[in-house]
Amino acid sequence: MTFCHGLKLKASDGKFYATDCANTEGIFRIIQSIPSPKAEPFKRWLAKVGYDRVQEIENPEVAGKARTDLEQKTGKRVVTRENYLATNQSLKRLKKK
Repeated sequence: MTFCHGLKLKASDGKFYATDCANTEGIFRIIQSIPSPKAEPFKRWLAKVGYDRVQEIENPEVAGKARTDLEQKTGKRVVTRENYLATNQSLKRLKKK
């Protein structure tokens, strides 16, 4: 079974060519299958990101700490579902006035 599907995409010459495309799962499967030592750093990074995400799901406090660390590092507020919804509700109230 393949995760690559031919999709006609427009090229720089203006013509459409059948191009192999894959969804996120397919891309991960392709990356896993690359036997090159040059792919190993990316595979390790991908494994760490996946592990971190599982930890965030299992323990939401980990996600909160990661968000706080990122906000401190970048000096910017990270948009979460909760603060997005709160901001959106505030904007709706202002529009009604």
